Amino acid sequence: MARSSRAREEIRRFLDIGAVQVAELDLDGLEGEEAVLRPGPGGPPVTHGEVFVLVRRGGRPVGTLLGRVPEGADARGVLEGRARAECAARDVEDFGFAGEPPYTSVVVATRERAGQLARALDSLLAQDHPRFEIVVVDNAPVTDETRELIERKYAERVRYVCERVPGLAVAHNAGLASVRGEVVAFTDDDVVADPRWLTELTAPFAADAALGCATGLILPARLTTPAQVLLESHGGFAKGFTPRTYDPARPPGDEPLFPFTAGRFGSGANMAFRTAVLRSVGGFDPATGAGTAARGGDDLYGFVRVLAQGHRLRYTPSALVWHHHRETWRDLETQAYGYGAGLTAYLTAVLVNRPALLPAFLARLPRGLAHARTLTAVRETDGGGAPGDHDVRTHPWPRRLSRLQRRGMLYGPVGYVRARRALRATVGATVRGAR
Repeated sequence: MARSSRAREEIRRFLDIGAVQVAELDLDGLEGEEAVLRPGPGGPPVTHGEVFVLVRRGGRPVGTLLGRVPEGADARGVLEGRARAECAARDVEDFGFAGEPPYTSVVVATRERAGQLARALDSLLAQDHPRFEIVVVDNAPVTDETRELIERKYAERVRYVCERVPGLAVAHNAGLASVRGEVVAFTDDDVVADPRWLTELTAPFAADAALGCATGLILPARLTTPAQVLLESHGGFAKGFTPRTYDPARPPGDEPLFPFTAGRFGSGANMAFRTAVLRSVGGFDPATGAGTAARGGDDLYGFVRVLAQGHRLRYTPSALVWHHHRETWRDLETQAYGYGAGLTAYLTAVLVNRPALLPAFLARLPRGLAHARTLTAVRETDGGGAPGDHDVRTHPWPRRLSRLQRRGMLYGPVGYVRARRALRATVGATVRGAR
């Protein structure tokens, strides 16, 4: 098939992708009651059609499924039958945690998105964690909209920090410098946090003194556009429903590229660090992340630096945030290129800042190249695939997005170098302007 014909076919498939409802179903109900079905955060009641369902037991996530509710059928009954057949036997994670989780600071970096930020902050202020603070970092603002929102609606409950230098890692470092908590958690301004998110994310730090980092589960808040459905069909941001601890003293046998495949550990919208540990490695590399020429990779850099320092990392699927995915094909193109660039940019940053890791990196390079080819492989299925399975990447990914991801990988090291130069120039200009 000629490239132009293939491109037209990919566009047709993309446009044919229909909306999917988002819901959650707790099989245990409340006090012995039958299963409880609720729409996703802020969504309308569940009706007939396709439904992406988070299945819970006793409130804790155990899996997802994609179900179809026939017109006129009882949605709860249909979806409960599927869920009990596929998810009821799965174990529920239990830390055996007793007592209070550590005092925690939550950092939210934002830039000119006050409406989304307010939604995120409302969910954060509803957390059941006994002792925490929230710090909003306004990154390179061009208006006073974010500051005015905090002062008007959240003045006594949220601290405001302004960071004039652009870049997500710079903003996160500004938050890190100002927090007071023993643990610092990071999330984005386009999420809705589950009420137990912060407690579940930080409980492992109280149970394990050697833990340096924890990550959690990210699920879609909406699947209303083809772009949102396609992204989630490709795996989205979720890392499955099996808790796992990564220990550099005992490298996992099924992860031959450990610790350089940091994308398997989690994502920046749902991560926490022991504050002293993150500060000890210098925080995030400011030449990585969204808002820089590197395009991304700041979260992955943080994961690897903490592991390389000898600390453990815990993936905790009970710590859930709902993410509002980008909505258009253009957004997907930007994300695909940014993912590729961020991957190789963060690897460049790790080697620049921790040269001792170079021999281990070179030893893993051949397998790493094979992994990169697999990660960006084209996968074609009729209709664009469907969300639901997060443990394997067998979902469709159009050729256009695969090419962009690979181009991003080639660009990443160049982007990192450009970001370092731009950062030096920006900081120098700021210092001169302050004199």
